[in-house]
Amino acid sequence: MDQSVAIQETLAEGEYCIIAVQGVLCEGDSRQSRLLGLIRYRLEHGGQEHALFLYTHRRMAITGDDVSLDQIVPVSRDFTLEEVSPGGELYVLGSDVTVQLDTAELNLIFHLPFGSHTRMFLQEVARACPGFDPATPDPEFQWLSRYRCTQQEPPLPCWNSASGIRIGGGGSHFDDLRPNGKGLLVDQSSRGQDKPENLLTRQTKSKSEITDMVRSSTITVSDKAHILTMQKFGLRDTIVKSRLVQKEEDYTYIQNFRFFVGTYNVNGQSPKECLQPWLSHGIQAPDVYCVGFQELDLSKEAFFFHDTPKEEEWFKAVSESLHPDAKYAKVKLIRLVGIMLLLYVKEEHAAHISEVGAETVGTGIMGRMGNKGGVAIRFQFHNTSICVVNSHLAAHTEEYERRNQDYKDICSRMQFCQVDPSLPPLTISKHDVILWLGDLNYRIEELDVEKVKKLIEEKDFQTLYAYDQLKTQVAAKAVFEGFTEGELTFQPTYKYDTGSDEWDTSEKCRAPAWCDRILWKGKNITQLSYQSHMALKTSDHKPVSSVFDIGVRVVKEELYRKTLEEIVRSLDKMENANIPSVSLSKREFHFQNVKYMQLRVESFTIHNGQVPCQFEFINKPDEESYCKQWLNANPSKGFLLPDAAMDIELQVFVNKTTATKLSSGEDKIEDILVLHLDRGKDYFLSVSGNYLPSCFGTPIHTLCYMRDPVSDLSLETVRELTLMPLGIEDDGSHLEKPMKIPKELWIMVDYLYRNAVQQEDLFQQPGLRLEFEHIRDCLDTGMIDTLSNSPTSNHSVAEALLLFLESLPEPVICYSAYHNCLECSGNYTASKQVISTLPTFHKNVFHYLMEFLQELLKNSAKNHLDENILASIFGSLLLRNPAGHQKLEMVEKKKAQEFIHQFLCNSP
Repeated sequence: MDQSVAIQETLAEGEYCIIAVQGVLCEGDSRQSRLLGLIRYRLEHGGQEHALFLYTHRRMAITGDDVSLDQIVPVSRDFTLEEVSPGGELYVLGSDVTVQLDTAELNLIFHLPFGSHTRMFLQEVARACPGFDPATPDPEFQWLSRYRCTQQEPPLPCWNSASGIRIGGGGSHFDDLRPNGKGLLVDQSSRGQDKPENLLTRQTKSKSEITDMVRSSTITVSDKAHILTMQKFGLRDTIVKSRLVQKEEDYTYIQNFRFFVGTYNVNGQSPKECLQPWLSHGIQAPDVYCVGFQELDLSKEAFFFHDTPKEEEWFKAVSESLHPDAKYAKVKLIRLVGIMLLLYVKEEHAAHISEVGAETVGTGIMGRMGNKGGVAIRFQFHNTSICVVNSHLAAHTEEYERRNQDYKDICSRMQFCQVDPSLPPLTISKHDVILWLGDLNYRIEELDVEKVKKLIEEKDFQTLYAYDQLKTQVAAKAVFEGFTEGELTFQPTYKYDTGSDEWDTSEKCRAPAWCDRILWKGKNITQLSYQSHMALKTSDHKPVSSVFDIGVRVVKEELYRKTLEEIVRSLDKMENANIPSVSLSKREFHFQNVKYMQLRVESFTIHNGQVPCQFEFINKPDEESYCKQWLNANPSKGFLLPDAAMDIELQVFVNKTTATKLSSGEDKIEDILVLHLDRGKDYFLSVSGNYLPSCFGTPIHTLCYMRDPVSDLSLETVRELTLMPLGIEDDGSHLEKPMKIPKELWIMVDYLYRNAVQQEDLFQQPGLRLEFEHIRDCLDTGMIDTLSNSPTSNHSVAEALLLFLESLPEPVICYSAYHNCLECSGNYTASKQVISTLPTFHKNVFHYLMEFLQELLKNSAKNHLDENILASIFGSLLLRNPAGHQKLEMVEKKKAQEFIHQFLCNSP
């Protein structure tokens, strides 16, 4: 996911995060995760300066609250960022890219994730480096002065002076620069490959070069991965690459490769037994291993995005259990909390692996928690694109709709950046072969436990399979449309007593189910086996494996050269073609009655003329983005061959960032998009509409003065109340008497108090999106009876409450009290004094919520909540960092949680 969005929330006006990448800072034996953001600042005279901002962060940086500024490195004349090639065995193929950052007074080593996004990051940093012209003034970096520590502002994160980082100073002079010291090291071997004619020269790589080859994606020049992803190219080259892909069948042939795909929910356990019975017994040595785990770590620390030692434990266990008849290279490891995916290939295939990318999608509560969700690795193998997805979907028998929603969220949100910035991100569906594995959690329904066990004992799996939820949902085309699953000839893989083959004997006595599944989609795929492995007893699940023969397109060199020559000759005849032009099916778009967090989509079609063209939505003058925050075009750029057409979606989505200004009238659903054709003209698209104000994104004191539902008020009244100053309650005689707390908050809390105080996993399991929309509409229209009488999930109401608190423009504990709260953490008396100084409405809401959470804790034996969980969840919502300030270190975030913890453990 794009973590630059989280960084952007922390920046001041005029500062823009171009790109961000997650890496590891290596200092001696220490390894610390860092988020690196390349920040651009536009100077008043028209120039620009850049700096690298280094952040500590949660595993998934989604908002500004998830990152804390640690260090700043100005991109000055003496700044270099060079990729270094550490020695090592082929085993580290596809592992992290090691880069060295140098200035006159600083030396840092980072490991950056292998893949196209890191390449894009390094390219952007190279572009940001100042030129060599000694006549050009040295960057001064005056805009960074606000980040320096001063004695008057001790709470703010410090400029890291201990590392010798400085602002300005001029850096070293031109004559003092080291050879190749400015910017990135350039891959000299790739020079001259931008012209299509140079693609005719095929390179042969030795084994010693394989690691560098894969990292730089200069594999064989004739494979599709290389064709589509060479660095910045012109229109002619784009046409060549596109037509080569179109004519792929003319110069490739199908060759089968053996794939092993395995999935194992390990229930938070460490490896206790050899994994060879699962990974290598009774099979030929696979060409490719795809191995996935779920519930790697069930600790509270892992749940809240902390690292886990079990990643290394299970990685080592897998590596030691691969087939002994072959040598394997690890291509990639990706993990989201307890969901981990490993990819290995045989050593001899390493030269044909390219464009490795990895992404994660969390589908837990508020779409942030990574206890549920998916991870994926995509790569090119010869000329075939492959995507492997490992997912852990929502639990419990009755929650099949939530599982369906998790699947759809993973499909829509999993996007892989491409090296060529003119190409849109790749989604899962845009691959030739898709392998989907994991604990999908679909259960067996309509049969009691004893009936299920009887059918298993009789090995009547066909009858049992008729009641399988995944089978039912696939048949209804609710999920996995177009996917195939092999016949289930093994008994259900869940749930067993740990350490045995006995079914669950706990108090809950879970019914057996085929939770752990492997599906596939694509052509030329033959499943050779699909089985469980009863010999492994570490977990309450049994591991599952499937072996495939997958037909991969391999280039036939002579035919490739012939095809390329034909394409180049045909292009020579088009050199004097006309200026490109397109026709648009629609240019005006109206979004009526846009609601909070409800995606609205309008589409149009671009029809190309007789000249190939590249198109892109471009920024309007003095604007940082091509559209407003609530708007998005998908794709925002692309390429069209003659007479081709492409559908473009315009998406409107109002969230906590944009809702308040839309309600107050400071912003409107109005924008103009500029669609630019390379070497052609610009087309203007008009976007208009109206936003229906909601209680979500509305200030607390405003809601207290809204005695009527927000939908019953005039837009002018909503605007006036939304813009009303926070302290107005001190002199509100001219207004209607306010309520003590927002009625919408009372409705949600009252619902949960009456229905959910004993609900297991409350505030830890996400709700359904459709139910959230129903809850929002009930709150905004005042239809309380509709909410109470509808079959709404407790989890949906709980998540709506969290989203409500997150959407408040001024948090429950006002920004002005934030630092006092941190200082009082651990002193309950002083903490109560700080709360007493809050504005009346905010103080009322805080006490009301604390009383409700204490009621939940009285039922902890049933709902499994404790003070630490609630303090972690509500701490970041009630007590948020002041807007516009840099984010604090994790130790200070823990102080915020401790502040809330005090009120949960003490009576009012």
